[in-house]
Amino acid sequence: MQGVFFENFLMISDIRTIIFLVILVALFYLIHILYHKKHMDFAVVVMIGTGLGLVLGLVMQFVAGFPDAPMETAFIAETTTWYNLFGNGYIRLIQMIVVPLVMFSILQVVINMGQGKTMGQLVKKTLIVTMGMVALSAVTGIVIGLLLGVGKGGAIVTEGSTAKDITPIATTIRNLIPNNIVGAMVNSNIIGLVIFSAFLGLAIWWIKYESEEAAKPLYDFINAFHKGMINMALLILDYMPWAVMALLANTIAQRGLSSILEVGKFILALYLAAVVQFVIQLALLAIHGLNPVVYMKKAFPTMLLAFTSRSSVGCLPMTIETLTKKLGVNQGTASFVAGFGTTAGMQGCAGIFPSLLIIYVCNVTGTPIDVTMIIMTIFVVAIGSLGIAGIPGTATMAASVSLSGVGMGAQFAMISPILAVDPIIDMPRTMLNVTGSITNALVVDKHMGTLNEKDYNDMSLNQLETKK
Repeated sequence: MQGVFFENFLMISDIRTIIFLVILVALFYLIHILYHKKHMDFAVVVMIGTGLGLVLGLVMQFVAGFPDAPMETAFIAETTTWYNLFGNGYIRLIQMIVVPLVMFSILQVVINMGQGKTMGQLVKKTLIVTMGMVALSAVTGIVIGLLLGVGKGGAIVTEGSTAKDITPIATTIRNLIPNNIVGAMVNSNIIGLVIFSAFLGLAIWWIKYESEEAAKPLYDFINAFHKGMINMALLILDYMPWAVMALLANTIAQRGLSSILEVGKFILALYLAAVVQFVIQLALLAIHGLNPVVYMKKAFPTMLLAFTSRSSVGCLPMTIETLTKKLGVNQGTASFVAGFGTTAGMQGCAGIFPSLLIIYVCNVTGTPIDVTMIIMTIFVVAIGSLGIAGIPGTATMAASVSLSGVGMGAQFAMISPILAVDPIIDMPRTMLNVTGSITNALVVDKHMGTLNEKDYNDMSLNQLETKK
């Protein structure tokens, strides 16, 4: 099947493309049988979908002969383009509802909240917990990087990447305050959206303070619309078992084994650092009297979506649903802390990753890693975590900010081999971002005194009420 129509428009010019598309359809039907006919547990079906996606990606690599540049193989490029329709199409559906969900969640919280004292306490505790944890994640990245010696013996790369422009931290914080709410929505400025929604909610609350009768229509609309958005989120999340299969198959199929092996030590270090930081998160919960095992069981589907989708913003609706429906977190705390965590204080993309990169570049260039460098790294990584949007690929910006912050902006090109396998290392980074938001919300809500610990420990709530 040759010609522009088949090769460029239809993207089906190889018999192997057709075979793998048929296989995907068959596996989709299998998931349908298990989930809707056999009524298997949602988390189990998601795990099955993930396993099938992993195998499918490896089989595609095997059929192609494990090429160094998989996307130059016609059938892989064609097949993954179609798989993107289902995998990334699902992520787009989730991202579609992020803005209205966050906006009306914050509005619903503020209008039903007492006077500003509660909101002030929520903001203060969120900042302390979030920034403290991202600083700790930077320490984790530094320690793992030093122990494994990432970058030692690595070849110096001088071409292929350029550092992005660095914005002063004061300007970054100022830019989080939206001068155009539509622009904040378009650019996924979640913090800007939270600020706008909080002020709008206070303004509506003020109307009720002056006249309950005048405020009632607004209150009824906001509460009803918020419920509608929650139901819409659940409708979309019900398709997760199919989406994770296509997402993971794509990630595996599109990356060549040789490029992965080239930076194998860094990949190992990143995964190990993610595990260590995740254990630290569990320890934080245990310190606050929350059973980590219960948390892991209830948060598992959300963690899996984060791992396969590589989008903190894309996971936000499910993160909020998990916090409120399964873990007993107050709606206001869940919306505010989780929303804040998609832009600032991400422990994976803006914590362990840039700190590991700094150690990597130091070792490649022979730069001494002394106490001054370590302290500077922790500070720069923590501050630089502000304003990093939670969508795939933005860890590159965190890398630019951090390397430039410690005086290594000119060496940015040296991390090209690592950026080449970004999807592989972005999976644990994103999962850590999301688990960080969840644990932060739990800790903040515990300190606020609004955490429903009975619901947290109730394992009968370990199933989101999906709309079938």
